[in-house]
Amino acid sequence: MRGQRVAVVGGSIAGCAAARALHRAGAGEVVVLERARGRLEDRGVGLGLQKERYAELEAAGYLDAGMPWIDLARRPWVVRDGDRREGRTIATMPFPYRSYSWGSLWQELRRRVPDAVDYRGGAAVTAVADGPDGALLTLTDGTQERFDLVVGADGHRSLVRAAVLPPGRSAAAWSGYLAWRGTLAAEALPEPEHAFPADSATTVAFPGGHLIAYRIPGSPGGPGGTGATEVNWVFYATPPAHLADLLADPDAEPSAALTAELTEFQHDLAARRLPGFWQDVVHGTPKERRLLQPIHDIAAPHYTRGRLVLVGDAAAIARPHTGSGALKALQDATVLGRALAGSASVPAALAAYDAERAPVGRAILDLGRAVGHAHVQHTPDWAAMDQPAFDAWWHANSGAGVGGRPLGRG
Repeated sequence: MRGQRVAVVGGSIAGCAAARALHRAGAGEVVVLERARGRLEDRGVGLGLQKERYAELEAAGYLDAGMPWIDLARRPWVVRDGDRREGRTIATMPFPYRSYSWGSLWQELRRRVPDAVDYRGGAAVTAVADGPDGALLTLTDGTQERFDLVVGADGHRSLVRAAVLPPGRSAAAWSGYLAWRGTLAAEALPEPEHAFPADSATTVAFPGGHLIAYRIPGSPGGPGGTGATEVNWVFYATPPAHLADLLADPDAEPSAALTAELTEFQHDLAARRLPGFWQDVVHGTPKERRLLQPIHDIAAPHYTRGRLVLVGDAAAIARPHTGSGALKALQDATVLGRALAGSASVPAALAAYDAERAPVGRAILDLGRAVGHAHVQHTPDWAAMDQPAFDAWWHANSGAGVGGRPLGRG
């Protein structure tokens, strides 16, 4: 990598981690091109990292204890039970996770990007072309820059992925269901307090979906600001058939009218399916702290082509059930940096990276689809379960991989 000029397209979690990896690997110049102007701390919601996976990334130097987090230990599964406000717990699983706010985690990663890296906000890439003399990037102002290597960390609608894969193969696929997401200040939680223990990722299950909620550190743009604890919740269900086609395009943002209709549908579903406490959590979340996430997924069959390489969601979009979105991005960056530092040439490094990470992306894609099928689209009779029945169902319908796969050693 000595003397190599490298571009990272995208400056969020994956991009910041990739920039650090490239700098460590000895790149001569690293340029991050982020389309958004200003900072990104107001973006995203909550995420969880399985503790063993965190320990691997800490040892590799990509995460550290100075990044705000909350300790989680268990995952109760709750169902509605008559008028019992807190519902009824049918089972409890161990849940050894650390929870983060996407915004504060990005902020910490951005602070740790070396000063030598040229991080450019408001630099949107409009075209990517690879060639014998280098990879050529075109920006919105019409300027072009040539690089020895381009790392695509440009997420869901990745231009770099479109350049790596054959035409028509780069778009994510629609799952058939969506997630309503929200955050609210922990101090705004309804009573009773014991309905939602502080160390829990509580899952409220109902026919055709579930809600999962856990506490996260306050983000700079959150309801309480940095330092205040927030509650992050994700509500999965299948939308009405007449709305489903409007959500299938991975490049389309839901319109205001569609968002309003889907919110009304969710509120009706919550009133019919959730215990009173959890109805109040959903209804008490401010409108400005909600978002819709149509669930799409994709895994690129290969992560590299020529001078182009993919990381994070540009390489594979994992369904949130797998608990491996931000984790996968950080692992991709770790492995890419290790391969570049330890190989005799850049092509050899990219081949080693692709061989290690592309199979992981495909495995997470398959896992996410299987979990989505069992946890949302074809749910069991949750209310009839007890702990042994739930354990058997979980073993048959979730399996290894939820929470992310171990970081390989190369």
